[in-house]
Amino acid sequence: MAPRNSGPRPTVSPPVQPVTVDVVVIGAGQAGLSAAYHLQRRGFVPVSRAGAGDETFVVLDANAGPGGAWQHRWESLRMATVNGIHELPGFAVPPADPRSASRDILPAYFAAYEERYALEVQRPVKVRAVRREDDDPEGRLLVETDRGTWAARFVVNSTGTWTRPFWPRFPGQERFRGRQLHVADYVSADEFAGKRVVIVGAGISAVQLLDEISHVADTFWVTRREPQWTEDDFDIPARVAAIAGVEDRVRRGLPPGSVISVTGMHWTPWARAAQERGVLVRHPLFASIEEDGVRMPDGSFEPADVILWATGFRAAIDHLAPLRLRTPQGGIRVADGRALDEPRLFLIGYGPSQSTVGANRAGRDAVRAIVAERDAALAA
Repeated sequence: MAPRNSGPRPTVSPPVQPVTVDVVVIGAGQAGLSAAYHLQRRGFVPVSRAGAGDETFVVLDANAGPGGAWQHRWESLRMATVNGIHELPGFAVPPADPRSASRDILPAYFAAYEERYALEVQRPVKVRAVRREDDDPEGRLLVETDRGTWAARFVVNSTGTWTRPFWPRFPGQERFRGRQLHVADYVSADEFAGKRVVIVGAGISAVQLLDEISHVADTFWVTRREPQWTEDDFDIPARVAAIAGVEDRVRRGLPPGSVISVTGMHWTPWARAAQERGVLVRHPLFASIEEDGVRMPDGSFEPADVILWATGFRAAIDHLAPLRLRTPQGGIRVADGRALDEPRLFLIGYGPSQSTVGANRAGRDAVRAIVAERDAALAA
């Protein structure tokens, strides 16, 4: 009798060796494309077309197509109401009808940018973990993905925040019989027509959506703290000042916090419009959530069909956990876009570089630091 399991054994593939590259850029939003542009200007070549002796980089993006977070923004976000578009380095945003949806115009702009500079972004690629190859502080970092592993001298992380919406927790939240959604899931005010919508949050998106939704629904706006309104224009100098205001937090390893906490609330056109129509009325944050509404701090009850959480986002950096860089305060110590406790890692689009102008600058500065280190090693 033939022994059991005597048939041909399945072939076991040998482990695939990591692909060696000088720089891995994770994320192809504003910051990631800025870094790729400056790498190429400094003589680095996309690994897919590199020759012998070339210094190489690769851009890995989890999205199916170009555009970063812009491709996921809500349909009603028009070019006229987008807050803070800043052109990518070397290529201006093309003229567009102010009434056009930003998620149509800006992803096309990003796609044209990638093609113009032949950045060879690889997508969709999901980065699962970044870890040290060994104990050598000058060794390589391993970037593990669903499509193989890369061994890099430097990693430029530019994964942004859009994939990590922040949902606060409140007593009774699971009992609510209406609909709860985050800004990240918002599509259009039309779906709330005739309903009562509680809008939670004090940021730009909260006020913009309050203005929009209040045309078709009864809105009730709540914030944790009284908004501090400022008459100053939120122009480029104001944004640069806001960036500077967050730098100290991340240097100390604190969570970055919001730009609004530094700048106060600016009188945007939609804030003015909401005020003129009498709907820009702030209430204190509720104490708990019940089946059909929210219970206010004074004990009164406010009915609700929908709770819209305009409560911001957190940095999408879970894949960096193997590096063990988080402080007890919950952040990563970063100065000038570089992790202080792992100098082979740059975090751009994080903390002070979350804005578009900050992201461009951070991409440039990260590449400058990489090139300076390379040149110092050659001269040694």
